[in-house]
Amino acid sequence: MKLEFLFVPTSDLKASLTLYRDSLGFTEMWREGDATVALAVPGSDVQLMLDANDPTAPVGPLFVVDSVEAFHAARADALTVVEEPAEIPGGFLATYQDPGGATIYVMDQSTDAATR
Repeated sequence: MKLEFLFVPTSDLKASLTLYRDSLGFTEMWREGDATVALAVPGSDVQLMLDANDPTAPVGPLFVVDSVEAFHAARADALTVVEEPAEIPGGFLATYQDPGGATIYVMDQSTDAATR
């Protein structure tokens, strides 16, 4: 399990990007379409992922695991399931809440040919 991103939904990608990249000095790493931009957090291996697809989604850490389905099966009682594992481009994603109510995103890249 590796912390890969801090997922930050936004209703205004342009304004958020201006803040993090231009004012705070984060480095743009990649984009996916017109709604998602990843930025390197200075002094860290973790990236900030700004996403305008669902501005009401909760902010939370996004962890990468070898298999979301295995993670899900092993922790079904420890975490509250918000969204069951679902296929996304390149793998699977599931969303949980910890006992304190914080959102946790877990993804794998199991179907991405580049990771095999």
